[in-house]
Amino acid sequence: MKQPIVAAAVLASAGLVTLGALPGAAAENVRLNYRGFSRTVPVATLVVLAETGESSGVLDGLLRQAGQEPGKLQSLLISPLAADPILLDQTLNSLPGEWMLDQLGGSIHTGTDGANRQALRAALVLSASDDKQITLLEVLQNYPTAEVVLEGDRIEATYNSLATFLQPLSIFL
Repeated sequence: MKQPIVAAAVLASAGLVTLGALPGAAAENVRLNYRGFSRTVPVATLVVLAETGESSGVLDGLLRQAGQEPGKLQSLLISPLAADPILLDQTLNSLPGEWMLDQLGGSIHTGTDGANRQALRAALVLSASDDKQITLLEVLQNYPTAEVVLEGDRIEATYNSLATFLQPLSIFL
């Protein structure tokens, strides 16, 4: 019950939905860009990879073309980072937080490059709202646009940057 209220408040404050409207949209597809290759993959395919370690279809072909092992992507998708949603929201609404969102936005962004900072802030806070943890898969699932772009060449560096950013905040958990 608490999560929909937090979600609506976060998205409304980010300007992505109007007040009173519950968020119904979440990313259905991820456009994965890897070493010059780009493919659109349903989020459901990434969920299967995260749960089973198995890649199939377009995702399997893209990983093979990029020379990436499915297990590495699986690990990055499910490795949790501790984050209190309220403290995270406050921090991401500060000058250093906006700078971090801009840095992360180079790797995870909207397909139109509009409202990247707001969309990523909403996805991060929503991801932390139910269990005080963030995974890359949750961020993709909570991204408030129909499609999210993930720069595959930078996934690991992005994850490490986010972990470094969240580390000082984790002492408050």
